[in-house]
Amino acid sequence: MTAAATTRAFRVAYDGREYAGFQRQPHATTVEGTLLRALAEHGLLDRGDGPTHATPPGYAAAGRTDAGVSAVAQTVAFEAPTWLTPRAFNGHLPGSVRVWAAADVRDGFHATHDAVRRTYRYHLYAPAAGASSPAPDGAVDDGRVRDALDRLSGRHDFHNLTSDDAGTVRNLTATVSRDGDLLVVEVAADGFPRALVRRLVAAVRAVGRGHTEPSRIDRLLDAEPVPGELGVGPAPPEPLVLWDVAYDGVAFDVDREAAESARVAFGERYQTARHAAAATGAIRDRIASGDRVESAERRDGDAS
Repeated sequence: MTAAATTRAFRVAYDGREYAGFQRQPHATTVEGTLLRALAEHGLLDRGDGPTHATPPGYAAAGRTDAGVSAVAQTVAFEAPTWLTPRAFNGHLPGSVRVWAAADVRDGFHATHDAVRRTYRYHLYAPAAGASSPAPDGAVDDGRVRDALDRLSGRHDFHNLTSDDAGTVRNLTATVSRDGDLLVVEVAADGFPRALVRRLVAAVRAVGRGHTEPSRIDRLLDAEPVPGELGVGPAPPEPLVLWDVAYDGVAFDVDREAAESARVAFGERYQTARHAAAATGAIRDRIASGDRVESAERRDGDAS
């Protein structure tokens, strides 16, 4: 490492909806590929190798999120020149990917292996059952959801909730809070097998909606493999966010200008998503209203 460079860890936020996951791929747009392309634009990678193949010395990332999954605290670390601040990094990044904090770390720091805790949040549309009559689509019983999450918390072998064959024993903490019609399911562990959080949410949602009994969770945690017809597929990726990655002895400094840039960029994307949702919601309501009117007209016609 030269005197003008240091090992630095960067916090990265991204809207994963337009990316084929975090990890770089030869023929797909990914978050990692976008970060490496920005470093190439800064002159920190050999353009001859191309950002798909080259990485800076000591480069590693905290995790590999799936296609559609977003993050607020993905962490990448590598040997970086002292001038590469978060705001400088953002100079060659799109609004969907923003670096907003950084920390100088020890030589040999590894963003993957040195992480001691990873936290995900899943924003599940789940109106409270009993809030209205009839219950809205997707309504859940909050008590049943909490019971299911309590059963999943602790040290278990989650082999029935992942396609991975190794690393399936984890000490997991799972909690939930309500935010209007959303249930925010927070899951934390030292690491996660493939799709574990999304399968866990799918299982909890089924219990909360009354589609299956809480004992189903206990069966999924058994040592005995679950047969295919009883398996749990993953919930959709878009509501999932890599919320935090913790490291012992590492304190990130927020770059105020970069953080404000991220706030504005994600605020604009939020408004765009809300407008799209409003349009599709209006279509849904119009169809439902038209169906009620037509049903009433048919009943009046039959009565006459």
